[in-house]
Amino acid sequence: MKYIGAHIDADTDFAQIPVMASNLGATAFSFCPVDARRWSSPAYDPAMAEGFKAACADLGYGARQILPHASLLLSLCSPDSRKLKLSRVSLIDQMKRCAQLGLDMLNFHPGATLKEMTEDEATALVAESINYVLERTEGVSAVIENTAGQGSNIGYTFEHLAAIIAGVEDKTRVGVCIDTCHASAAGYDMSTPEAYEDTWSRFDAIIGRRYLRGMHINDAMRPTGSRIDRHAPVGKGTLGNDFFAILMADNRLDEIPMILETPDPSLWHIEIDWLKAHT
Repeated sequence: MKYIGAHIDADTDFAQIPVMASNLGATAFSFCPVDARRWSSPAYDPAMAEGFKAACADLGYGARQILPHASLLLSLCSPDSRKLKLSRVSLIDQMKRCAQLGLDMLNFHPGATLKEMTEDEATALVAESINYVLERTEGVSAVIENTAGQGSNIGYTFEHLAAIIAGVEDKTRVGVCIDTCHASAAGYDMSTPEAYEDTWSRFDAIIGRRYLRGMHINDAMRPTGSRIDRHAPVGKGTLGNDFFAILMADNRLDEIPMILETPDPSLWHIEIDWLKAHT
């Protein structure tokens, strides 16, 4: 079964997020567990956390259908020692919040070198940061998202992700989330059935399918290899409807959260219905 949903921003009680997802017809969802604009957020009201868990149970959302997204402020390879420390402390906090909500995954971007270190040095530092975080948390897995390769961001190649995983000591608590727009922007061609299979074969050989914990399913405004991260609605970009039909029919991608981050929330229920119809 495909778990399909969207990233929901809620300024209200987090207990409303599962309700909002259900109203979209979603079978999965994502959200940021903190105020994404700040390094620290107030502690959760215990009643809110219990309300979130109760709403998930009532609406049929299990932990494997929910892939929270950490704040975009994080950079686990920052050359700025202060920002690196803030990133690690914030990721620990966000992982503990996920555990408080009964969740077991947290997705994040690895960070940027700012051209002050090599990519190999950066992947090693990200792995060191993940080890630091996992040693201080329990039960929640670190899910690294591939990037588009824009600017000095790392994580845009499967080799980067594999190198980070290789440096993580507890392999049971690390995985990856593949964003389809980012993958295309980074140069992974999925425009034909043959190219689609070749890209996943490379993923399997370099990273391993056992590490795939979720996906972000976005069309792309720019062509393959652009290294520019611009999401488009499903079927309205350079990936197109044929790609998403192949993706939805691929039973190797069952049982993981597949999250829309497309730019128009008013289309999410339409996109979710279309994607469901092609499973």
